[in-house]
Amino acid sequence: MYYGNIKQYDIADGEGCRTTLFVSGCTNQCKNCFQPETWDFHFGQPYTEETEQHLLDLLSDENIQGLTLLGGEPFEPENQKVLVNLLRRVRKELPEKDIWSYTGFIYDRDLLEGQRKHCEVTDEMLSLLDVLVDGPFIEELKNISLSFRGSENQRVIDMKKTLETGEVVLYLK
Repeated sequence: MYYGNIKQYDIADGEGCRTTLFVSGCTNQCKNCFQPETWDFHFGQPYTEETEQHLLDLLSDENIQGLTLLGGEPFEPENQKVLVNLLRRVRKELPEKDIWSYTGFIYDRDLLEGQRKHCEVTDEMLSLLDVLVDGPFIEELKNISLSFRGSENQRVIDMKKTLETGEVVLYLK
């Protein structure tokens, strides 16, 4: 896996001050994507054990509320297989931190068992998230007044409650 950027202090992509990882690779290729360079699965730098440790070191800052995964597309299966290890480590080593992820895929259409972007680690990856912002960016539904998303079709999902109830529960309406 490759990544395009790491932001140590990000206040735009989730609640509080966050550390964000922008992974590379995306097959969604949304019209007017804010980072089309990240569609390329080899954009940026290789994600290594040192990268992962660097992220954990950044997250250990008491001013950081949590980790956010963005893209590119964290839920491309080849990215999931790498990112699940990072999420496991955050949960084990920094259990007080929350974890958000963005995806251009739709949770209940693309990520559940038997669906097109589900792989052997998808269920575990979803279980390690607190919040999932799902859905492709759609230019015609763009709304700059929305919190943590760019278009009205996107949802901010409470993953703990969603997995507990078996129904999509929104974190923000």
